Amino acid sequence: MDTRVAKKKLGLKERYAAMTRGLGWETTYQPMDKVFPYDTYEGIKIHDWDKWQDPFRLTMDAYWKYQGEKEKKLYAVIEAFAQNNGQLGISDARYVNALKLFLQGVTPLEYCAHRGFAHIGRQFTGEGARVAAQMQSIDELRHYQTETHAISHYNKYFNGLHRAHHWFDRVWYLSVPKSFFEDACTAGPFEFLTAVSFSFEYVLTNLLFVPFMSGAAHNGDMSTVTFGFSAQSDESRHMTLGIECIKFMLEQDPDNVPIVQRWIDKWFWRGYRLLTIVAMMQDYMLPKRVMSWKEAWEMYAEGNGGALFKDLARYGIREPSGWKDACEGKDHISHQAWATFYNYGAAAPFHTWIPTDDEMQWLSQKYPESFDKHYRPRFEFWRERAEEGRRFYNKTLPMLCTTCQVPMFFTEPGDATKICYRETDYFGNKYHFCSDHCQHIFEDEPEKYVQSWLPVHQVYQGHCFPEGTDPTVEGFDPLMAVLKYYEMNIGRDNFDFEGSEDQKNFAAWTGESA
Repeated sequence: MDTRVAKKKLGLKERYAAMTRGLGWETTYQPMDKVFPYDTYEGIKIHDWDKWQDPFRLTMDAYWKYQGEKEKKLYAVIEAFAQNNGQLGISDARYVNALKLFLQGVTPLEYCAHRGFAHIGRQFTGEGARVAAQMQSIDELRHYQTETHAISHYNKYFNGLHRAHHWFDRVWYLSVPKSFFEDACTAGPFEFLTAVSFSFEYVLTNLLFVPFMSGAAHNGDMSTVTFGFSAQSDESRHMTLGIECIKFMLEQDPDNVPIVQRWIDKWFWRGYRLLTIVAMMQDYMLPKRVMSWKEAWEMYAEGNGGALFKDLARYGIREPSGWKDACEGKDHISHQAWATFYNYGAAAPFHTWIPTDDEMQWLSQKYPESFDKHYRPRFEFWRERAEEGRRFYNKTLPMLCTTCQVPMFFTEPGDATKICYRETDYFGNKYHFCSDHCQHIFEDEPEKYVQSWLPVHQVYQGHCFPEGTDPTVEGFDPLMAVLKYYEMNIGRDNFDFEGSEDQKNFAAWTGESA
């Protein structure tokens, strides 16, 4: 009988290597460059994939265990929130419009990110980067599901939540987040990581999640707070992937520096423009406010981001080209966005309103150099008109920037009284932009952006009417036809909060209808 030999147990380091990088192999019947063609065509030079660092040292079996534990706790809280009618504990029914904006514009991005990371997880030659991308792909799918489940509870009681996925592909302002991720997903794998993992997750993610989750806590929405906490531990890994990717590229070859710098310039600006809806939510859509957009920008962008780019200076990286304009815009973009949505409230599936006197006083304190001078007068004028029964709705749709697809309402740097307008001619066609930076992004890759599906252009070309619509019929109302194409419940999902079904129902449920 042979003597049994005890197998030596692998140490943590060896086990980690076996469960991640040990799963890869060198191809023989096809060269590696042919199997992984995408990690070279962008011009990025990688000499040693083993230099890729995995700061969290997480194996797939441990990953599933940790995520499973988080799922159990999260869904227990969501179930308790539903059983105890948690929707009655929120501060005000106006708050639900922030959730509508989140479900319409942010939650679908999680699914886009899931698809993007699943794609690039196949494209890298290095096993470490492939495993990291695979884990993040699963994270993003989980976030999409948990956010949908948490917010779906409100769909039983409030309007404007029933067709979020359908609206994401059609509604004019939702082309802003959609175009961001479609731009990133159609880039190469290294640019995708620079766009999503670095520029968005590392530099800007705190400006998205912290206002939404802290705002939810202050307004009594513990269901949203819980999925935010559940996602934040994943976000720490995502942020680490972003900074690791940037440093890895910069350390591999000096020829990578100008390529990475160009990507940082582009994706910082694109991410900043996307966050306009978050600025608006933070300053105008929370009945109980946590901090202003300006304060959040100074803390999370100027403070943390400024230190980051000082650290990257040793690699030859400077701050993004749009940094100074973004820092100046902190005084203006939330007010300009809310004013635009108030005017076009008939074409948006959430409610708008004029800030109360107390809220305008808060805005005056937070924005002493801009609010009273430029924005308070217009809000007071619109409130007077509404009180006289002359509430104004703009029945057209706004011109969109070809690059970021945000409506062209931003003002010139240094002059908040003049709309910023740029244009470029390309092969006989004219393209419009909201800033110098969007114009430069277009001019660097014009063949990509001339293909943009701009919702407002499509509407005016007659492509966004229900099938069988005859626009030549006498009395034809194009806006109503577009809203039917959107599948909005006209009069319930849109228009003012004041007098809405949401307002009346919440008042009746909480005993405040008298």
